Amino acid sequence: MRPLPGALGVAAAAALWLLLLLLPRTRADEHEHTYQDKEEVVLWMNTVGPYHNRQETYKYFSLPFCVGSKKSISHYHETLGEALQGVELEFSGLDIKFKDDVMPATYCEIDLDKEKRDAFVYAIKNHYWYQMYIDDLPIWGIVGEADENGEDYYLWTYKKLEIGFNGNRIVDVNLTSEGKVKLVPNTKIQMSYSVKWKKSDVKFEDRFDKYLDPSFFQHRIHWFSIFNSFMMVIFLVGLVSMILMRTLRKDYARYSKEEEMDDMDRDLGDEYGWKQVHGDVFRPSSHPLIFSSLIGSGCQIFAVSLIVIIVAMIEDLYTEGSMLSTAIFVYAATSPVNGYFGGSLYARQGGRRWIKQMFIGAFLIPAMVCGTAFFINFIAIYYHASRAIPFGTMVAVCCICFFVILPLNLVGTILGRNLSGQPNFPCRVNAVPRPIPEKKWFMEPAVIVCLGGILPFGSIFIEMYFIFTSFWAYKIYYVYGFMMLVLVILCIVTVCVTIVCTYFLLNAEDYRWQWTSFLSAASTAIYVYMYSFYYYFFKTKMYGLFQTSFYFGYMAVFSTALGIMCGAIGYMGTSAFVRKIYTNVKID
Repeated sequence: MRPLPGALGVAAAAALWLLLLLLPRTRADEHEHTYQDKEEVVLWMNTVGPYHNRQETYKYFSLPFCVGSKKSISHYHETLGEALQGVELEFSGLDIKFKDDVMPATYCEIDLDKEKRDAFVYAIKNHYWYQMYIDDLPIWGIVGEADENGEDYYLWTYKKLEIGFNGNRIVDVNLTSEGKVKLVPNTKIQMSYSVKWKKSDVKFEDRFDKYLDPSFFQHRIHWFSIFNSFMMVIFLVGLVSMILMRTLRKDYARYSKEEEMDDMDRDLGDEYGWKQVHGDVFRPSSHPLIFSSLIGSGCQIFAVSLIVIIVAMIEDLYTEGSMLSTAIFVYAATSPVNGYFGGSLYARQGGRRWIKQMFIGAFLIPAMVCGTAFFINFIAIYYHASRAIPFGTMVAVCCICFFVILPLNLVGTILGRNLSGQPNFPCRVNAVPRPIPEKKWFMEPAVIVCLGGILPFGSIFIEMYFIFTSFWAYKIYYVYGFMMLVLVILCIVTVCVTIVCTYFLLNAEDYRWQWTSFLSAASTAIYVYMYSFYYYFFKTKMYGLFQTSFYFGYMAVFSTALGIMCGAIGYMGTSAFVRKIYTNVKID
């Protein structure tokens, strides 16, 4: 086997390294989550921040807490997903050993001057709480509390840890905060801890179950919403099938009758309907380069959503960053899907600048996500928040785009152009476009686009509430079976709605169906984003520039990605429908 040329070998090695970086790794210090008696157990301090602003987090030691005396463990290197999510694990300095109880002991002392007191008071006023980890299990504690009058402020100084073990594995961790001490300037505050080990019957595989909330996610409303959406699907599919079958049968009968007429009768006849635009219906869409890039990106987002949900159903993606790492890895790996569908569509529409189309398709979603992330990053840097993405992580993401996503997209584009890039339309396209007749206002593409997203949004908006709550509040989403059902329902509803919209549009002898089918499905994103405003003002207590910009920035990214996916699904379904009806009608 010949060795790779130098530059290509470096690129391949870089791509392999970056993809390995994305995969959630075993921790360097937690090993395989198994311990020997008296073996070191590390308590990691993660972040601290306001309770109501989940994403506004800062390094734990940005508050003037003191560090324990043990110095032998260094900061471990997190996965890319954790780095993007602002995970900042730092060693607490507490000496904890497996199955070795620690009696209450002082581990450090805070010399409380006025500046440090003001920092703690600000944190207590804003309901700051912190997060820690032991063996990947998260633990939360509150910084302190104020008295009823809000005049005196108290700091919790004693961490009482109870750790459950099953065999040689840690399966449960509980923290009780005690030792309330009043914050008085120019005093010394002693910080203490204790560790109690208890035998537990909890299995290692089930240790995250205590963090899940079945009463919230498996509420009757959740089941009812799925049932309601499923009934909507049955109704819609039945309605579309009945209307289209009956109407199309009449159309075919009428067109067959017209075939039997002589030329004089046909000229005097009342010709109307979708058959009249057979010479224009397969005309390339306006702006085919952008259109095909959007369709390719939408197909890739659908593939990523499907694969990530399946992986989440099989594996428990509970830990910080594991879901994001999986999503980035799958997105990079599915880049050929984008290239194939986008490149083949662009070729069928007669596009010649295929390299430009490939670049736009490859970087459309990454540019949108990275642009939003870097904008929010400036605010995070100003706030000194842990959400500020390190420069090295930015470089890693850019390398993934250039050395993984782009080459795979190129492969997909070449395959798409060669395998399905030939325009094999059932009707010949006329040289001169047919004039579009006037029609009633509600048949205009703009009106169809606005109304097209209502039903798809109606089928998913209850699930949106659960997804938003798991991301913006302190819930761990785990009912991925529900999410899979909702995705299937969304696809069916979207295709049904766009087919009906396109049929009415073509019947009005308007052949501009490509963009209309895409945008009528993509308008679901507008309703989702409008719902996010309602959720922000009525379901959360978020405040501040950083949290608000983070919320609306990433909700815009989520809504846009959802819209592009729905648009691609709507277009693909409608395209199959249009090809089918024009294949079955006789054209002179």
